[in-house]
Order: sequence, then structure tokens, then C-alpha cells
Amino acid sequence: MKRLIKKQRIPSPHPKIQLYLITYISDGLKVKGYMAVPSWGEKLPGLLYLRGGIKNVGMVRIQRVIQWAAEGMVVVAPFYRGNKGGEGQEDFCGEDREDAFSAFDLLASFEKVDLNSLHILGFSRGGVMALLTAVARPEAATVTCWNGVTDMVLTYEERVDLRRMMKRVIGGTPNKYPVHYRWRTPLFFLEEMKANVLIIHGVKDEHVSFKHAYMLEQVCRYAGREAECWYYDEFGHHFPASDQRQILSEAAAWMKRKRNG
Repeated sequence: MKRLIKKQRIPSPHPKIQLYLITYISDGLKVKGYMAVPSWGEKLPGLLYLRGGIKNVGMVRIQRVIQWAAEGMVVVAPFYRGNKGGEGQEDFCGEDREDAFSAFDLLASFEKVDLNSLHILGFSRGGVMALLTAVARPEAATVTCWNGVTDMVLTYEERVDLRRMMKRVIGGTPNKYPVHYRWRTPLFFLEEMKANVLIIHGVKDEHVSFKHAYMLEQVCRYAGREAECWYYDEFGHHFPASDQRQILSEAAAWMKRKRNG
């Protein structure tokens, strides 16, 4: 099946990175996203970058995609269904997880991508999407959860401001529909995952509490899987720009060391 429908070149802030607005097929829907391709190298690691938020909140930023590509990685960053002209509607890590799965498959189909060096990164809400994708795609070498959500019930409990949205898109409260929330909580499925895990989290995170990172670390240990943990006592949800750039570069280097084969 042809996954990529359209690839439109758009201006790139980096002279040696080609940037595209792409349209691809996910679960029968046309979904939009960005793709960034460095001009150097014959075979490069591939990175699936999974945004946080919902709709326009937390939308993929070109600057972030370019930062990862500048580390020598081919990057695909989906907007998720229903955004920026894409078909369908997001349902907060429900059926829209297929947008991440299909984007991973698209990334793996590019000739320039090293299939032994496929990586997944999720920020904020994207943490759930990243972990679910790593479970569904065992060929992923690594999965990185950066200030990422890992437990959907905990998000409902902590984020009073999101409850109305969560009840609408998920179908109700955790008490009324526990199965819906469990299905969206990757902690229950990590024993099936093969990827190396990196957890990056600001302890002072005011949007996604440090509990999410701690629970992910503990479940990984329980499943007999080592998790690399980079915790920052002084940072909240968004790291200072200079620190963010440095940590991003260190995370990219960690990913490249963990290639398969």
C-alpha cells in the first residue's frame, strides 16, 4: 500500500536540511505532518517525533524538527488526524495512535533510513503515543519519553483543566469507562516492548507530573528492562532553550549508540 500521498517542499531554516509538508495514509485517512531530511549521508537514523497536546495546542514546531534533523536523523513528525487539513478527528491516544504507527512505517520505507536505527520520541501527550508505538513496532531500537504522559487516569486526576476534553473524546470518566483509560495507558503493555527506553523529565513539571516518569521507570524495572533516566530537579515542562538543545543532542547520541544489529 502506498503510504505517502504528497510531499511538498517548504522553506527550511537550515541550508543543509530539506523540509517537507507531507500527506500520508493512516487507517484510511489522509494525515498531515512534517518530514526533514539532511542532505548529507547515504544511510541515516530515522526518528519518529510525536508531539504533545491536542489540535493546535502543542502543534509540531518546525524548529524542533530541524533540531533533531541537524543531529543527522531523518525525521517524520505527524500532526495527527484532523489537524492542518488532515481528515478525521483526534481522540487523545485512542484510534489516532494509528497515525503514529503509520508514520513509523512511512519512516521505515525511506531508502535513506537505516532500518537498524529507528527511533521514537514523544513529548508530553506524545509520550503515550511513543510508548504505544514502540509496543506495536518491535523493530524500533529506542523510545524516548520526554516530559511524557504515561498514565491516562493520572492525567485525568491531575489536569482538571483537561477533564472536559478528556470526557468528550474518551467517552466519559475513568470510573465510568476504565477500559477506555486502560487502553490508553501504555504502562499495562510494556512487557511486550523490545525497545531501549530513555526517560527525560523535569521534576518541577507543572503539566505532566514527575509521577509519570517515576511510574514508567518502575514498570520498566518490573518488566526486567533497564531504563535510562535523566531527571532534572530545576526544570518544569519546558526546559530553558540552551539546556534543551544540549539535552537533545545528548539524547540523539544515546539513540545512535542503541541501534539494532
